[in-house]
Amino acid sequence: MKVLLYNIRPEGQDYADEWMKNHPEDELVTTPDDLTLDTVDMAKGQGYDAVSMQQVPNVVEEEIYRKLVDYGIHHIALRTVGFDILNMDYIKKYHFLVTHTPAYSPRAVAENTLASTMYLLRHYGKILGNERKCDFVRVSEEMSDEIYHKTVGIIGVGRIGSAVAELFHALGATVIGNDLITNAANDAFLEYTDFDTVVREADILTLHTPLEPYMVGMIGAEQFKMMKDTAFIVNQARGPLIDTQALIAALKNHEIAGAAIDVFAEETGLFMKRFDNESQLPQFYRELSAMDNVIITPHSAFYTKTSVRNMVMHSMTDVKRVTEGKEPVYKVDC
Repeated sequence: MKVLLYNIRPEGQDYADEWMKNHPEDELVTTPDDLTLDTVDMAKGQGYDAVSMQQVPNVVEEEIYRKLVDYGIHHIALRTVGFDILNMDYIKKYHFLVTHTPAYSPRAVAENTLASTMYLLRHYGKILGNERKCDFVRVSEEMSDEIYHKTVGIIGVGRIGSAVAELFHALGATVIGNDLITNAANDAFLEYTDFDTVVREADILTLHTPLEPYMVGMIGAEQFKMMKDTAFIVNQARGPLIDTQALIAALKNHEIAGAAIDVFAEETGLFMKRFDNESQLPQFYRELSAMDNVIITPHSAFYTKTSVRNMVMHSMTDVKRVTEGKEPVYKVDC
């Protein structure tokens, strides 16, 4: 097989090289560039069986899809869980096969959720901020509670949400969750309930859903008012699940106690970029990053050696299966 992999960073290149070492009959051509109108012609006339990508910018222009088909490419192999960067109308119109990597490492995101939660719960933002000012005095506002006293509410109990439930349950927390599908295997770790109950009762509300159109802004002003004013919200899933301006307002109005955010609806203009000074940063980021009860990470919850390796390996495995006339393991139902 022959595949063009867009958006390959050095660590991903290592695993692309590993694949070719183990499969000398295959050719993986890599580029650090995203798939855009300016780069789609890289796929022209080279006999590629598929293109693969893992990028922040959405692929919105119809011309990209039309050109890929003209170049004989009908398989888009995403090295990500989410597939909302693609325009599904064009995917259907041009009859693309789309695969993704939903199981590259649920544990990676789950562990990052736990780490972010503990940062908030132990008030590290305030403590470390004071230390940077040479202030090492303990004050009552910095006293935390222990996790086994807390209720963790999970919206989206799929592979990642289930791993989150298992970790927090192991630490003694009460875990409740909401999902369209209940999984009996999770009964030992959490109790399923309705969406509003999870929002109202959670001391830590953490999101682990995919992004469907009806989910945009699912956590907004109404939900923040429903939450406990002592509760923390964690989003390691998809940025548009939370209304960013409503989040800022809820924090300023003390409707919630803090937030750990790995993804934003507006992240395309921020993450994976380097800036000369703070004045160039988006206003929403400057407001949030100034708060000592907020932790922001640059869409890096997944970022472990295991995850990056599996993103390449699982994605290429599905491409190879398709070229051999087999069904892919992780097909996206378009």
